Amino acid sequence: MSKSEPAPELELTPEAVLARATKARGDIFPEWRPLAHASPKTYHLVNETVSYLHHYDGQEKASDCLSRPMRELIAIPALCAKSDLRHAPNHVRRAYRIGLTNKALFEAASAFASVVGWGGGLTFMSLAIMEANNPFYAFGQLPPGGEPDELTPFPEMYIGRQAKRSTANSLAATPEWQYIAQIDGELAKRTAAFIDHCLLAEDATDEILGPGPRELIAVAALCTRGAVDIAADHIRHAYDCGMSKRQVLEAICCVIPMTGMLSAQYGARAMKLADEAKRS
Repeated sequence: MSKSEPAPELELTPEAVLARATKARGDIFPEWRPLAHASPKTYHLVNETVSYLHHYDGQEKASDCLSRPMRELIAIPALCAKSDLRHAPNHVRRAYRIGLTNKALFEAASAFASVVGWGGGLTFMSLAIMEANNPFYAFGQLPPGGEPDELTPFPEMYIGRQAKRSTANSLAATPEWQYIAQIDGELAKRTAAFIDHCLLAEDATDEILGPGPRELIAVAALCTRGAVDIAADHIRHAYDCGMSKRQVLEAICCVIPMTGMLSAQYGARAMKLADEAKRS
């Protein structure tokens, strides 16, 4: 079908909508069925949107878009930050099926934890992984043996691995934490050490995710909090690491299913601020 031809209208019966959702995701949670029967168009639009955001099967992919593994590395920490131990383990199993290891999941969770804290970021990632490997968890297919023995490479492993202006990238260099350091230097030192570790204030070495991809995750997390000004700072750092405007936008929009359209609007405001700073 050419781009000029209108797309065929899709059948909006509950059965047809559920069948398309199942085909796109591979499985669906039973709680979607009452919605599909009561308001099939609503669930149809949910599925159309999330299929595009997370690149489920059947979605066309642009050359500079984020990979499916990278999208999962943003979506799973976002679910964990909501303490969602029903849906996060399902995504962990999907991550295993596309070749992500626990190390990759925890690196992503660390970047998200730089914003939401280690309770929601790291603890709940551990719980989600444990539940995903629980044979009594009923949703999604666990690969034989669970976690892959080896990581399957994905594009974001090879980009954004060098952090420019490494000193200025440290949390300790921000005005707020310089002020805190005047009151309690040890607090500032220890907190900055953790955040700098999570976001790789210096270049990547043997880590899976370099500073650039970690900034994408942090930006998405900041947008869930409405922290526009701070998100703009991290967007500028992501650009310095070589990440593109589209990659930043797609990272932000990966959290729409968990936190709503406001996260995308906060993200757009932050991107505009980053653009303005670049022009000035």
